[in-house]
Amino acid sequence: MTIDNAVLSFAGAVVLSGLALSWLVSPWWLLLTAFAGLNMLQAGFTGFCPAAMILRRLGLKPGCAFN
Repeated sequence: MTIDNAVLSFAGAVVLSGLALSWLVSPWWLLLTAFAGLNMLQAGFTGFCPAAMILRRLGLKPGCAFN
């Protein structure tokens, strides 16, 4: 698995978790979904992604997006 695949999988898991928690627990969990979306948007423009930096340090091989 490359860093790109791991970042996309992690972002998807955060979004789905936030949606499930907002439905089951409290609507305030939608802030988690909004945070994930904003982080993906800024990473698209700036190329800065904290999750990619952490996954690189954990030893995952880089893909096309996060070199």
